[in-house]
Amino acid sequence: MKVQEIREIIKLVDQSNISEFVFENEGTKIKLKKTETGTVLHQAAAPEVVQANAAVEVKPAAAPASVVPKAVEPAKPAAAVTEQENLHKITSPMVGTFYQSPAPDSPAYVKTGDKVTGDSIVCIVEAMKLFNEIEAEVSGEIVEVLVKEGQLVEYGQPLFLVKPE
Repeated sequence: MKVQEIREIIKLVDQSNISEFVFENEGTKIKLKKTETGTVLHQAAAPEVVQANAAVEVKPAAAPASVVPKAVEPAKPAAAVTEQENLHKITSPMVGTFYQSPAPDSPAYVKTGDKVTGDSIVCIVEAMKLFNEIEAEVSGEIVEVLVKEGQLVEYGQPLFLVKPE
């Protein structure tokens, strides 16, 4: 889609009484929302060129034009990660749910102060109904557990701090 075409769409939405506009065509998606200060543009880039004569359906939104979209805040870790050079971080290899024990009535695999080896299982990250055992990958002592039971974790998010031996 050409820049001039995007500008024209922004002007039309800004001059109209609609508060939100979404356009999708051949992998390109444009989403416009009005705020109190003007129009916000979100465009997902795509390598294809969208033809100018493509049909566009515009439906007025039920909400008034003064609706302000909510800002999405990223999830924060339960505990602040202590930045110490001598500590190894065990990170999540995937997005999923963090579990400290193999079952709800079982004790945690590890807790602060426990000694681990490279092949010690420290937790489970569940993703799409698959329970993935996470190994320490380093020998040492668990200094801090950085996430809570049942918390959603991101790829690469630190789970544990380990003081290597």
